[in-house]
Amino acid sequence: MRFTGTDAYVAGKDLTIAVNAAITLERPLLVKGEPGTGKTELAFQIAEALGLRLIQWTVKSTTRAAQGLYEYDAVSRLRDSQLGDEKVNDIRNYIRRGKLWEAFASEERVVLLIDEIDKADIEFPNDLLQELDRMEFDVYETDETIRAKHRPIVIITSNNEKELPDAFLRRCFFHYIQFPDPETLARIVDVHHPHIKQDLVRAALTQFYEIREQPGIKKKPSTSEALDWIRLLVAEDIEAKDLRESPTKALPKLAGALLKNEQDVHLFERLAFLARRQG
Repeated sequence: MRFTGTDAYVAGKDLTIAVNAAITLERPLLVKGEPGTGKTELAFQIAEALGLRLIQWTVKSTTRAAQGLYEYDAVSRLRDSQLGDEKVNDIRNYIRRGKLWEAFASEERVVLLIDEIDKADIEFPNDLLQELDRMEFDVYETDETIRAKHRPIVIITSNNEKELPDAFLRRCFFHYIQFPDPETLARIVDVHHPHIKQDLVRAALTQFYEIREQPGIKKKPSTSEALDWIRLLVAEDIEAKDLRESPTKALPKLAGALLKNEQDVHLFERLAFLARRQG
């Protein structure tokens, strides 16, 4: 079972090596990188390429590790007992399976995506160590142990917003997705817009990288934002010649797709103003 990429996802050699190494070692693959570099999409493409079902657990700031195992609804059971409902006699009626339980109970191997793990509390990764190591956990309310029928392929993504514990990192195979160079990004654009004019792609990417590399920019536009911007350029029938002026001399066309805060908009407005004064 090897991942070689898909027609819909441009995966570099280093990335495919990392995916296959994690599968071979049966370790979680921890994927870090800037937001919008395709970390989440990678899990979807691995599942599609290998013909496996994807189970996605999206982590939020309030997410607890135990929620990935199961949740016991004691409040509902108490209410039902007061109403004389017979289902209170079976505690399983009040246990809600989490995403890890769903993956462990699957009759076939699955891809389990734990998305944006760095959004959770620092103890969240540590609380999953045993479950990811041994692929089992205990349900204390029913005194049973849930073991994985088939070890899932675990993909964990992080936007690098906070450091993860060393004990957790030791259990993962790590890969950092570098921001794509112009040649790779052009290939990604071609996958999403196969019939686009190449002169428009060249002009758009030239301006896009000028924006990313502008000193003082607070939020650099991402790969996904580049794709959205180029999609808008095509929809608005903007020609390559309309993009030839440097973004430091005029605010970029449809700038709202690339510049996502007022500080960056003001930065390029000031640069354009200074360029006009000097011109």
